[in-house]
Amino acid sequence: MSLLSTDATRSDVVELRIPCRPEWVAIPRLTAATIASRLKLSIEDIEDVKLAVAEACTAVMQHDHHGEYIDITCEAHPDALRVHVRDGGRHGAADEGATAVDFDEARIAGLGIFLIRTLMDEVSFDVHPERGTRLFMVKRIGASAG
Repeated sequence: MSLLSTDATRSDVVELRIPCRPEWVAIPRLTAATIASRLKLSIEDIEDVKLAVAEACTAVMQHDHHGEYIDITCEAHPDALRVHVRDGGRHGAADEGATAVDFDEARIAGLGIFLIRTLMDEVSFDVHPERGTRLFMVKRIGASAG
């Protein structure tokens, strides 16, 4: 885990790498909650962030071509918490002509992505058999999700 600070953008960055196994999901979940608390998010928003991060990690794990690790980056900005959840995929796991899969069509979508979209203010994602799964989420300070 590393903590970096840049004065120009006034953001603090925490990076985690966990094994791609369910028993490790609590670490990024609690880390994101701690950062959200430092940003003075409300208790409800902190709970939303915790659940969204857990769902994002679980979604990556459920993808057929997940890698060995999940990388989580939490960026604390004066106006928002930005969270990236990604894995590197499995190189060589896909066919030669593989293209990116629309997240809504992927099996990992289900209730998890619905929850993430409901809980966070912004959500974007990409699922690709070789590049892996990447989710980007934003929780704005003082904003309601939805």
